[in-house]
Amino acid sequence: MFTITIDTEKCAACEECVSACPIEGFEIQELNGRKVAVYTLSGDDCIGCLACESACEEGAITVTES
Repeated sequence: MFTITIDTEKCAACEECVSACPIEGFEIQELNGRKVAVYTLSGDDCIGCLACESACEEGAITVTES
């Protein structure tokens, strides 16, 4: 199981994580009047490939094994 943490202050809503995730776990949503990436699946679904973390140029995504 993995925990996906998104620092919404750093997130630029660039959609790179959306494109990179092989299980289509991310989408861009509006939160508090601002667009950010959101991981929409459970931690059990994440395969731990770290593609989202690598694709995020802002360093807003952290994937940890839990």
